Amino acid sequence: MTSTHPAPPAADLSKDDIRNAVAGLLEVPADSIPDTDNLIRHGMDSIRMMRLAGGWRRAGADITFQRLAEQPTVERWHELLTTRPAPSTASARTALHPVDSAAAFDLTPVQRAYWIGRGDEMSLGGVGCHAYMEFDGSTVDPHRLEEAVRQVIARHEMLRARFLDDGRQQIAEQSPWQGLTVHDLTAFDAPTAERTLETVRDRLSHRRLDVARAEVLDVQLSLLPASRTRIHVNIDLLVADVASIEVLLTDLAEAYREPGRHTPAPGYGFAQYLADHRAWSEGPDTAGSPLTEAKDYWKGRIPALPLEGPRLPLAKRPEEIGRPRFSRRSFVLGTPQWLRITARAREHGLTPAMVLATAYAEILGAWSDDPDFLLNVPLFDRQPLHPAVSGMVADFTNLVLLHVDLRRRIPFADRAGELQQQLQQSASHAQYSTLNVLRDLRRANGGKRAGAPVVFACNLGSDFVGPQFRAALGELTWMLSQTPQVWLDHQVYRTDDSVLLAWDAVDELFPAGLLDDMMRSYQQMLDWLGAPDTEWTCPPPAIAGGAR
Repeated sequence: MTSTHPAPPAADLSKDDIRNAVAGLLEVPADSIPDTDNLIRHGMDSIRMMRLAGGWRRAGADITFQRLAEQPTVERWHELLTTRPAPSTASARTALHPVDSAAAFDLTPVQRAYWIGRGDEMSLGGVGCHAYMEFDGSTVDPHRLEEAVRQVIARHEMLRARFLDDGRQQIAEQSPWQGLTVHDLTAFDAPTAERTLETVRDRLSHRRLDVARAEVLDVQLSLLPASRTRIHVNIDLLVADVASIEVLLTDLAEAYREPGRHTPAPGYGFAQYLADHRAWSEGPDTAGSPLTEAKDYWKGRIPALPLEGPRLPLAKRPEEIGRPRFSRRSFVLGTPQWLRITARAREHGLTPAMVLATAYAEILGAWSDDPDFLLNVPLFDRQPLHPAVSGMVADFTNLVLLHVDLRRRIPFADRAGELQQQLQQSASHAQYSTLNVLRDLRRANGGKRAGAPVVFACNLGSDFVGPQFRAALGELTWMLSQTPQVWLDHQVYRTDDSVLLAWDAVDELFPAGLLDDMMRSYQQMLDWLGAPDTEWTCPPPAIAGGAR
């Protein structure tokens, strides 16, 4: 159990304080973590380390995610936190004055990219950065669901955000949501109901919500024969990252289960968070500030970085496609196989996420004309600058470029270790945005196009859909995401002790059958990694059908 007392200043932390913080995040007994054990072997991952680093910086420590990741043990972290003095510039400070919550405020770099990219004039534009989900349950009451949605919109101000023509965002007093649309199919026979559901899915799953008028969330309900129900959820990812969708679904289930209970708003908004974050990371011209260090780090990386993502075979150039239409391919790694992969990963000091990223990179490299490429990795980077941050709905996403170089054939564990170390270093310098890095990369190469349209997005820290939502409102049975300028987006979600692996892609870009072949090879790679007799100290098997 973690302590309910306020955390001491970072310089006064004991080993037991650190152990308790780790155990609370990992949901394991504190006495199961020895001082010198590699915490990755107990389930520590990059996202949790980033949360710890942010919290300890907030408490005054001169610590970064990278330093924690170099030697993740209680003993080493205690040394780092208690022997490094807090910086004289007070990097943990936050904004001195509250912001005006009614005023317009700037977009984050990622929000700006999404907002610009959705324009019709952009290559692979004309779509919002958007997620569509279906939840199948039974006996969901339309009136209770509508009231629950209204409560959630009232609680989370970013669900009322509108995006202005000048590239800023502002919280509206009221949402334009008109209420629950109900598709009553109870009188239909089963085949007719299924055909109608397909029509609804086809219409809703590729929407571009009108974010200029604060249309960022829509919930609809289909009533089906035999008391079955399907909830349709659309959300624009300008206002929510993956963790925020988890918060939204949890709050929606609670509001539905307890209609009379009105949970108060967090009292801390996204505009205030961004102002506090700017103060916390200081200005770009401040010597020794995190932003300055990040800019210098990426400046040193630029000469060795490739210009683009994997050069996959294409049926059309991106600019030849009008409005892209995404489709999903997915499969589930069952509990036994996932537990074997997780256990083997920890034996090698690897996070399960990096094992999946490395396997994905191997598949991409097998079909790429060039084995040296960039992979776009979103970080769900909410810093604990206020107690309310963990329960907020907003887009805290940051992006990091992962340089994948497959020109050497080396053991799988070595490759994953190299990529993991690189990602940890780069994530520690994410204050300098990936959009700036790509701009600098383009300038350094005489104006040549630079981009990373292939994505690896992994969220293994918690169940995407929690048990309360599943019990009250239904199981997640179908999902699709779309992002402007993205070719292929690999998303990873935890569902109990299994893992859902999904590829959302613009099929029109690729030759027929290519993505199916690639995903089949990816499944085979994971079968190899999860086999009891596989040695990760050997290179992975050659991939049949690849370009190389």
